[in-house]
Amino acid sequence: MSDISVPIEFQQAVLDSKLYPMNTIYKTIDAGSKYLKKAERGLCEREDDLFDNNESSWEICIRDLDTECGKDVDKYNVHSYEKLSGWLGIELLPTTHGSSITMGKKDPRCRFINIYGMHSMSKLRLTRAMLTKILTFHQVMPAFLEFIYVFGQQDDSADLHFTGFREQVILTDPPDGLIIPKLGRSGKHYQICFNLKGVALKSKNKDDFTLDDWSIRPAAFHHQFDVSNGNTLWLVVKGNQEIQDRFKDLTGKDARAQDKCFDSVEKSFRSSLSAHLLYCYWAMEDWRWCISWLEKAVDKKHRMAVLGPSGVGHAHKTYTPADIQDLQIWEERTRQVIMALESNVDIMSSLVAFYRRLTRDKNFPLRKTCSLDVCSFGNQVQNITADLKMQIKRAEFLIRTISDRRQLVIQHLQSQSAHRAERLGRSMEQEQIFMLVITIVTLIFLPATFVSTFFSTDIIKYQGSESPEGSFSATAMSRWLEVTIPLTAVTCGVAWWARRWKLTKRRENELGLERRKTHWKLICPFSSSITVLPFHEKAPLETKDSFL
Repeated sequence: MSDISVPIEFQQAVLDSKLYPMNTIYKTIDAGSKYLKKAERGLCEREDDLFDNNESSWEICIRDLDTECGKDVDKYNVHSYEKLSGWLGIELLPTTHGSSITMGKKDPRCRFINIYGMHSMSKLRLTRAMLTKILTFHQVMPAFLEFIYVFGQQDDSADLHFTGFREQVILTDPPDGLIIPKLGRSGKHYQICFNLKGVALKSKNKDDFTLDDWSIRPAAFHHQFDVSNGNTLWLVVKGNQEIQDRFKDLTGKDARAQDKCFDSVEKSFRSSLSAHLLYCYWAMEDWRWCISWLEKAVDKKHRMAVLGPSGVGHAHKTYTPADIQDLQIWEERTRQVIMALESNVDIMSSLVAFYRRLTRDKNFPLRKTCSLDVCSFGNQVQNITADLKMQIKRAEFLIRTISDRRQLVIQHLQSQSAHRAERLGRSMEQEQIFMLVITIVTLIFLPATFVSTFFSTDIIKYQGSESPEGSFSATAMSRWLEVTIPLTAVTCGVAWWARRWKLTKRRENELGLERRKTHWKLICPFSSSITVLPFHEKAPLETKDSFL
């Protein structure tokens, strides 16, 4: 094909593709200059985490379908910026005033571009220049950048909860820079971008199924459709090539003809609806099994809280605060599932609502010929959302089950604490009995011990057969009394003074409390029901252990 001239405005946008999204030709009210500058800054900030600078890792998968019923498929994996420009048909021509571009080929009837990384939390396998070249050449709405930011190198899926649906419809008076008839672009088109979330079993543990790893995997979609010529564009961003493989099956040689025909505008539109259904079915798969795994895991790990015997002599589980933490972890996992399912339902509902609004627009040329197709599409999506809502109900019931079992675990903890306190009380009671026995024995032996000690002093001496009656020493007796009586008096006096001081302190506190009550009643006579608590000194701060 000979070189195709394009409008100057489009040429300048392609030449300045690295300035995307500032170089977009069609600017909406909600995407003003401030929004575009903010989007450009965001792209610069995420550049290091989002794009891979390793040249050997670059790969963009492009699949072009151009003839009737998808018989001729042109596919290519792009590994460099220059090859990307060549595949798009961009030819750079030097001029006296700088450079201009011409196009070497016409846009295909359907183009599918897959941008991916090794997984959802790794860098995308292209550069910023390659991405902006694609977005500029197809004049993709700047809002699509928000969906790409979910991906990139990161330690945790911090933005996994992001969801959205954006649309841009131009059915009348398109900008001159978008009208390129020789490329197959009428300028009248609509664009939509949205994201969906699927789930997959990442790894399976053969010994303990509760250790299986299920992963929520996001995917971002951009769709563009020319309502006059039927040209279709798909941009898919995902952590792997799963969506691309499914699209190959949808448009392959063994696929249904109505899903891959592009020889008319109506058939291209129906094929685009089939692709939408493909993505919706992907977002519905495996959620049932993920929730079933959550149910079984929670039931296995905490079933004893409901069915475990609690009577004396039965084997039972000893609960700890770690069991409550484990239940909290399972609850958070279930809530993440619910959020992902609800976001899928909202996006699918927005998708159906968009196409129904489109068929009611009098400027939409396919509103009559394809209204039944949109109705059928809406019914099928409704069946998918009904299934997702059923899974949401299952997950919500699991949340209530986890909450109930957490209360049971707390009750078991309290019961076990009470049982331990009871055993401690019984042990203390036995110790008190032992102390009573010791006291009785002491009282029995104390007189004999006193007598034995007394008679072992020099007050009375028994010196054998010479003095069988013994001898008494008055001096020793007086010295013993002189020491014993004052020492006993001092000991009793100190004990009596300490008791008196404690009682006096208690009376002062009680009198002070009565004075404060009387003073408060004088200030506020209607506050008789208010209890004034005694003041206490501040307790010293306790040192808390840190849990890391």
